Amino acid sequence: MKKTFYFILITILIFSCRNRGVLYNDPIPLHDSLRISSQFVNEDRLINIWTPPNYKFSTDSFPVLYMPDGGINEDFPHIANTLESLLSENKIPPFILVGIENTERGRDLTGFSEAEYDKQFCPITDGAKDFRAFSSEELMPEINKKYRTTNRKGIIGESLAGLFVMETFFTKPNTFNFYIAMDPSLWWNNHYLAKNSDSLLSEFPNQNLKLWFADSSAEDISQFTKSVEKTLKTSAPAKLTWKYSDEPNEKHSTIFRATKEKALIWSLNEL
Repeated sequence: MKKTFYFILITILIFSCRNRGVLYNDPIPLHDSLRISSQFVNEDRLINIWTPPNYKFSTDSFPVLYMPDGGINEDFPHIANTLESLLSENKIPPFILVGIENTERGRDLTGFSEAEYDKQFCPITDGAKDFRAFSSEELMPEINKKYRTTNRKGIIGESLAGLFVMETFFTKPNTFNFYIAMDPSLWWNNHYLAKNSDSLLSEFPNQNLKLWFADSSAEDISQFTKSVEKTLKTSAPAKLTWKYSDEPNEKHSTIFRATKEKALIWSLNEL
C-alpha cells in the first residue's frame, strides 16, 4: 500500500513540473498576447495581458501583477476573471495582469538543488535565475513600453510557481513590491529557503515590501511555511508587511482557488 501511495505522489509531482495537473473550464477573458524572444531562457515566450475595463477609457497608468503559470490553458483566465470580479465589487484597485505561459515548468520555476531526492520530480532544474532575469530585464521593459504602467508590481504563484515567488522574495526582493505564494514547494533543495530564512532576511533592502503566503494540509509544505512564519515573527525587517494564512482544510489542489480573493484583496490594496 505504501509503495502505491509513493508511486502516485511521485507521478503527480513529476507531472506538475511540466504542466498544471488540474484543468478548469474558466471563461477566457478579452486579452492581448505577444511573443518575446528571450536571450536569457533562449526561446520565444508567449505572454498574455489582461487590462482592467477602465484602461481603454482613461489615460491613467496602472500597477502590474505578473504570474507564472500564465497560459490560456493554465491560470491566466482564472486570475483575470477574479481580478475583474473583485474590481467590479470595489474590493481592489485596477491592475494589469501579465501571464507567462509555461514551456519547461520545472526548469523555469526551480533554483539549484543539491538534493538527489529532487531529481525524481524535476529532472531539468536550476532555471529560476534565467527565468527571473527574463522577467525583470526583458518582459517588464516590454510591458512598460507597450502599456501605461506605474512602478508598482507584484507576482503571484502556487506550488512550484510559489517556490519561485518565495525564492525571488528571499534572494532578489527588489524585483517586486509585493509577493503572493500559495503552497510554495519549500521542500526544494533540502528546504534551503526555510532553513536559511533568518540570514536571508537580515540582508533585506530598506524599502516597503509585502508578502502574503499560505499553506494547505500538505505536510511536506506546511512544515516549512510554518517555519518561515516563525522566523518572520522574530526577524521580519521593519518595512516588510506580511501575512501568513494557514489553511488546514484545503488540499494542495484546492488552495489556490480557495484563497485567491483574500490574497489579492490584502496584497493589491496599498497600506
